[in-house]
Amino acid sequence: MHFDWTIFFIALGLAFVIEGLPYFLFAEHMPRILVALAERPPRHLRIMGLTAIILGVLLVSFGRSL
Repeated sequence: MHFDWTIFFIALGLAFVIEGLPYFLFAEHMPRILVALAERPPRHLRIMGLTAIILGVLLVSFGRSL
């Protein structure tokens, strides 16, 4: 199996862009959002994380099928 480093770094860069967008666009609201997330029980955070993982896998699968 050949690992394509170019695609890996492109995906990593896109992940950083997507992660940074809320902080750039909603900088005034982010402290309140982060406090609200910190106050959630771990079970809710795990569900949100699992949902994000499933959506990510579906997007990658969709992208590979094009």
